[in-house]
Amino acid sequence: MNVLVDNFALFREGFIGTVSLTVVSALIALVLGLLVAGCRVSPVPPLRAFGTAWVTVLRNTPLLLLFFVAFFILPEVLFPGMSPYVLAILALGFYTSSFVCEAVRSGINTVAVGQAEAARSVGLTFLQTLRLVVLPQATRTVLPPMSSILIALTKNSAIAGAFSNTELFGAQKDLSDMGYNIMIVFFWIALAYLIITFSISGLFRALERQMGVAR
Repeated sequence: MNVLVDNFALFREGFIGTVSLTVVSALIALVLGLLVAGCRVSPVPPLRAFGTAWVTVLRNTPLLLLFFVAFFILPEVLFPGMSPYVLAILALGFYTSSFVCEAVRSGINTVAVGQAEAARSVGLTFLQTLRLVVLPQATRTVLPPMSSILIALTKNSAIAGAFSNTELFGAQKDLSDMGYNIMIVFFWIALAYLIITFSISGLFRALERQMGVAR
């Protein structure tokens, strides 16, 4: 308990850092994932090819390699002087967007084809059909896997600590370097991660109950 009390400021900064990385990169992943999922089911071949390439490349690239690209190539080629925080959320957001895309696409595929055909028959465009008819129905199917994706994102945020970002796993390293018992430090760090992941699970369970999602 003394480890937590004596170093509460360090724990607090790490906790806030992990929550911030998770929330902001999750927003990026959700927006990009929805857009790319729309490309994946688009009737336009170039858009489908783009969506397929996006998912294939990002899902099959190790996240650590994406961090190296974001920190050592992106600033040199496009955006010099970007903060480590921005680079970290871009790496996490882009990587996670590929998983969000596939979850959304799977949900779209569960919607009966007749729903889209009926929408088109009354004059709705592809985007209107997707936004007004298909996605609202697909949401019920997408919620359970989306919870797992965001929990995985929380754990993946630990990599950002190796790239000049303040987060929980980085706090663990600092405390270990100070000579504290590593098992006690890991206990408090693990508890902090559990608080975040249980909060995500609780939020999605509430959404599932609200929408009557069967498990």
